[in-house]
Amino acid sequence: MSADLPIAEKCRLVFATAEAKLRHLVTAHPDYLPQYTHKGKWKHDGAPWTNWCQGFLPGQLWLLYLYTEDDFWRGKAERYCELIEERKDDRETHDLGFLFWHSWKRWHDLNGAARQRDVVIRAGQTMGLRFKEKGAYLSSFVASESAFIDIMMNIGIIFYAARETNDEALYDIALQNCLTSRRYLVRGDGSAAHEGIFDLETGAFLRESTHQGWRHDTSWARGLSWAIYGFSTAYSFTRDPRFLQTARHCADYYILNSPAHGVCPNDWLEPNPARPYEASAAAITSSALQDLAKLVGDPLRARYYRDYALRIMDSLSEPEFLASGDSEWEGILKQAAYHERLGLGVDESTMFGDYFFLESAAKLLNLI
Repeated sequence: MSADLPIAEKCRLVFATAEAKLRHLVTAHPDYLPQYTHKGKWKHDGAPWTNWCQGFLPGQLWLLYLYTEDDFWRGKAERYCELIEERKDDRETHDLGFLFWHSWKRWHDLNGAARQRDVVIRAGQTMGLRFKEKGAYLSSFVASESAFIDIMMNIGIIFYAARETNDEALYDIALQNCLTSRRYLVRGDGSAAHEGIFDLETGAFLRESTHQGWRHDTSWARGLSWAIYGFSTAYSFTRDPRFLQTARHCADYYILNSPAHGVCPNDWLEPNPARPYEASAAAITSSALQDLAKLVGDPLRARYYRDYALRIMDSLSEPEFLASGDSEWEGILKQAAYHERLGLGVDESTMFGDYFFLESAAKLLNLI
């Protein structure tokens, strides 16, 4: 595909690719909710690490329905949403936003029905049960003393549940986690730590850590993309200028430290990385920057973020990343990573990478 194609045409190619790949997935492996490919195939026996990706397939199906207005995709989206409904009460994960925001919340946005709204609210309320008063953070699935930057991507569902039920205590839980993450997980240069460890007895912050970055004190790219997106979401709910400032700070770090084409590595500070790209982090950032551009208020800064989002999508829509010309590859976006440290889904497609790639294209086409 030529690099000089208009971005709208590239986005339409992304959706055409998604149609072909997802039709194969839901037909060949009905009711299967994968997380990452192995040698380009979704169906395999690779370890899951944690089960957090089930909302991204129904999310993609909803986006395809919005693009095509084909009831085939709506029916599949509803079916795959139903498959995960019981997880609204899952207290073992910190990722209920990932599970329900792009699936059941999208469903509710389309039909306005109370049932879908109630499922989303319940998921947000369940997320709120992870809050630790000492330390003022939502704990990760790893341990009670652990807080992940990823949780900022799930904060919207708590704010939503609090708003819809007028629950001030639940709203404060979401707010306090944002403030704690801002203070301890986002650094002065705009980079982000993957994990913070807290003292359970006193709530004191002890140290930074990581499960997916090169080193505890370096900057894992997908964690930073979660921060850009998550703090933008927090600002959209609260209008607290501190969260907008943090989102901008993280966005500027991404832009200043990435190659000109906008596709980042897994960790910016890893010397001589074996693989140059983590395409899922780039896709997430492209979608996040479009949201941030609408929030900043300054037209020049808004254009700066939107132009960079376009640059990322322009790069990811090339054959090096977009699997449009590879009929054997079952994912949409190549050169993503599920968990590089564990060697899971590295240089592959991931459900979240594919989802946010499609979401970014949908935003550029004004579908959402």
